[in-house]
Amino acid sequence: MGSSDSQAPLLLPRGSHRKEEEEEEYAAAGKVRGCCGGDGEGGWWREATAEAGRLASLAAPMIAVALLQLMMQLISTVMVGHLGEVALAGAAIANSLTNVSGFSVLMGLACGLETICGQAYGAEQYHKLALYMYRSIIVLLVVSVPIAIIWVFIPEVLPLIGQQPEIASEAGKYALWLIPGLFAFTVAQCLSKFLQTQSLIFPMVLSSSITLALFIPLCWFMVYKVGMGNAGAALSVSICDWVEVTVLGLYIVLSPSCEKTRAPLTWEAFSGIGSFLRLAVPSALMICLEWWSYELLVLLSGILPNPALETSVLSICISTVVLVYNLPHGIGTAASVRVSNELGAGNPEGARLVVGVALSVILCSAVLVSVTLLALRHFIGIAFSNEEEVINYVTRMVPVLSISVITDSLQGVLSGVSRGCGWQHLGAYVNLGAFYLVGVPVALFFGFAMHLGGMGFWMGMVAGGATQVTLLSIITAMTNWGKMAEKARDRVFEERIPTQSV
Repeated sequence: MGSSDSQAPLLLPRGSHRKEEEEEEYAAAGKVRGCCGGDGEGGWWREATAEAGRLASLAAPMIAVALLQLMMQLISTVMVGHLGEVALAGAAIANSLTNVSGFSVLMGLACGLETICGQAYGAEQYHKLALYMYRSIIVLLVVSVPIAIIWVFIPEVLPLIGQQPEIASEAGKYALWLIPGLFAFTVAQCLSKFLQTQSLIFPMVLSSSITLALFIPLCWFMVYKVGMGNAGAALSVSICDWVEVTVLGLYIVLSPSCEKTRAPLTWEAFSGIGSFLRLAVPSALMICLEWWSYELLVLLSGILPNPALETSVLSICISTVVLVYNLPHGIGTAASVRVSNELGAGNPEGARLVVGVALSVILCSAVLVSVTLLALRHFIGIAFSNEEEVINYVTRMVPVLSISVITDSLQGVLSGVSRGCGWQHLGAYVNLGAFYLVGVPVALFFGFAMHLGGMGFWMGMVAGGATQVTLLSIITAMTNWGKMAEKARDRVFEERIPTQSV
């Protein structure tokens, strides 16, 4: 593409005078916003109610998107499960390995966009959002290459760690056919963050709905009619990932909603990668450190007495928590968008209000969900298993599980706040300490030394989660929101965008 004068309004003109003018406008806007607070308690209550409505309007569709994606995973598991134990075990191991080594890393890296795109949008620097999106796609695609290479060697690695050859072969086939979808997943994550930080959630709901509607017949056809087995399920996932990219991409290109934030690809997207990585890498560490701790405990459950029972119960508990976590994930994502927008707009008091409202909403919701789980404790195990031993074990686990629901809910929102502010590096240190200096050691102590098995493992994760929430709460309470707004300004205006396109 060559440069074009018609594209100039989307880009910053050369020269430092424009940057200074933008900063002056930004500062003036911040002063105006700072003077528009509520008039006493009644004014604060009206603002809090309005903010709760804004959070709900963002969180509800995000929860719907997460549930639609979860349905796709569930349907895939059900279809593969009818192929037999070996096919199901291979798919399960492949899913676990690809999540740990690939999808979690890419998802975490893409979360860096929540900070820079959200703050740029709040500062009305709309032309920069496309630059950040292009930059993130470039970085994540480069990272995807070594991940794909690792996945190719999964069938050779699994027998070395004691896995049966036939299961290793099935896992290898599944992972191999996920590789085309890996690159689509990378692009989709970046496109989703680009839209999400503008509060454009409808296209994400639309793409997830279309993808699920296509996936069901496609997966059935590939698995049973074509005869590809679990590899057919993986190929169906890959195809649907590209469908999602297509839907999101067309929306961004054609929708009037993205008119202000659309911009051509410029050479600037290939520079300034370091500034993106300073946010993206800690974001990835925040997500991966917590995610990997759960995977580690599932792996260790295999060396407990009666490993089949322990692994099954832990898997049921994790599945329950993942389902319930969609609520705090949605609210946390909404809080990230709103905090980053308010800080970018130079409104620190607005950001503080978002945090207070989001934590109040999630605390009430978490207590309600926790009480509901306790009331249904005798039925949760029945939904997953017909074995009486498993059902009884799950029933005993639910009280501990209900506590972890509260800690997970609070951390989901606090982590969202950290992404909105841009202090993911602190969150990474918190998660490292909470789960690997507290959670995992406590889990090993209660699980092995106190002979509590899976119950002890989950008690350790509750201890890690409580530590995480405590530390994140202290950091949030001590946050100087005025300085956060200044840092957001500096981050948004740290670079100018040249007019030459690729």
